Amino acid sequence: MIQSTLAIGAVLTVALLIISFILLKATPAKSYVTYIPGFIFFGAGLILLLFATIIDRVWILGTGLGGLGIASLFAAAISLMVLAVFDAYRQVDHA
Repeated sequence: MIQSTLAIGAVLTVALLIISFILLKATPAKSYVTYIPGFIFFGAGLILLLFATIIDRVWILGTGLGGLGIASLFAAAISLMVLAVFDAYRQVDHA
């Protein structure tokens, strides 16, 4: 159970970082569009954790809804931290 949560979290983190980097390069420097995928994953993680407390056992990819929620919260947190650093360096380059 824990192994599948960690694996799903790692895959979601890589996918979210790739999407965010593409948006970072495609948008202007003063745009906040690059943060939207991270916020969506954060909201989805909270909703999955909420449903894990309401609904009985639901297993998806070897983990429960709580595990998927934790994995998506992990992916959102890591990608938002990395993206904030890259966006700060991008702002310095355009100043």
